[in-house]
Amino acid sequence: MLVTILEVNAQDPAARTIPYHRPMPDLDPPSALDEALARIGDRWTLLVVEALLGGPRRFNELQRDVPGLAPNILSDRLKRLERDGLIVGRPYSERPVRLAYELTGDGLGLAGALRLLSDWGARRSEHAETLRHPACGTPLEARWYCPTCARVVAEDEAADLRHL
Repeated sequence: MLVTILEVNAQDPAARTIPYHRPMPDLDPPSALDEALARIGDRWTLLVVEALLGGPRRFNELQRDVPGLAPNILSDRLKRLERDGLIVGRPYSERPVRLAYELTGDGLGLAGALRLLSDWGARRSEHAETLRHPACGTPLEARWYCPTCARVVAEDEAADLRHL
């Protein structure tokens, strides 16, 4: 585990802080949530992935689709997502080299998690719309399902869910 520490110049408190990483001893192996957050746990990364759910996008299209995202941050997130195997950049122009970005299978696997987060946010917002079934317009509900038992996991069982 790495912890980011901001080093502040004691002589000049107004001086820029310098982030650095210090290894922390691992008492327990990281949880599944720790692993996920290490890869996609910031706002901009999730919004870029959401924008790519609709299909391949060029850099300028992503800037348009994710308002407020600075070009340098977008570039950083695209590099990180590509390094982590969640997106792939495919050239559409060679001179100059320009890429269209699309989700890999692992990246597409985030769609369900993003829908759950979106639903959670919509239920706590006055302005956001919940996901609706296109055929009838009814708000959707997410539920855990066990394919072995062929049944929905009841809410009172949810506290006992665990990773094996």
